[in-house]
Amino acid sequence: MGGVTALDYLVEVRGLSLPDAVRQILGAGPMPPAAPVPPERRRPQPFHLPPRHTNDRRVMAYLTGRGIDAEILRTCIRNNQLYEDAAHHNCVFVGYDGNTPRYAALRGTYPRSAFMGEVAGSDKRFSFAVPVRAGPRQTLCVFESAIDALSYLTILKQEGRDWRTANTLSLSGVYGPNRRGRDKMPRALGQYLERNPIRRIVLCLDNDDAGRMAAQSLQRLLTDYLVLDNPPQGVKDYNDLLLRRSSSRRVRAGRGCDSRCRS
Repeated sequence: MGGVTALDYLVEVRGLSLPDAVRQILGAGPMPPAAPVPPERRRPQPFHLPPRHTNDRRVMAYLTGRGIDAEILRTCIRNNQLYEDAAHHNCVFVGYDGNTPRYAALRGTYPRSAFMGEVAGSDKRFSFAVPVRAGPRQTLCVFESAIDALSYLTILKQEGRDWRTANTLSLSGVYGPNRRGRDKMPRALGQYLERNPIRRIVLCLDNDDAGRMAAQSLQRLLTDYLVLDNPPQGVKDYNDLLLRRSSSRRVRAGRGCDSRCRS
């Protein structure tokens, strides 16, 4: 073996310990393999909201530029559901567990930025939601994003309706069947339904392949509820619908956004 002893080979090449190598050479066989060490579980990251900027001007400019009503935005800001972060001037959409913030979605405000993310440690069970003004209503409108939910509320206001009479929930993403083809309940929706006396659910998910698949999956899951599928007609999402309405008042006011979300 070119000057390398069998003992050297077993220790340095095969990686055996010296006692195991000696036993193997003497015919005693290797020691039983050590039990595998289970991988260390990841500890959940603590959740901390990013520091708030001294004002929310960039957030207001960005979101009103996307057609969302300023009064609705100011209401969310007063309720600490929306603000501008100090470091990057992102929109911060905050979700609560009671009075405790537990979730925050981020959206960039720079014109060419498509940045989207979540604050580390966010709990998706408590995603961004806008409750009704007075008492729990039995209808819930479900969206993929906070911006889509706020766009829908803006459309309600444009139609002369009270936007504060609609429960809206952002799923913070889109959810279809898992890898095994089994339908999966979004964590935010499951938590909301556990805590609120909802009977009717209006699915306002995107009008694309992922959104349509997610809507079909939820209709199969939510058999104990009256479920209505209400995608935006002719566009991808409710913000697109809002922008189209804003640029052309000839579009019929109720097209693609009917009164289904009102109890």
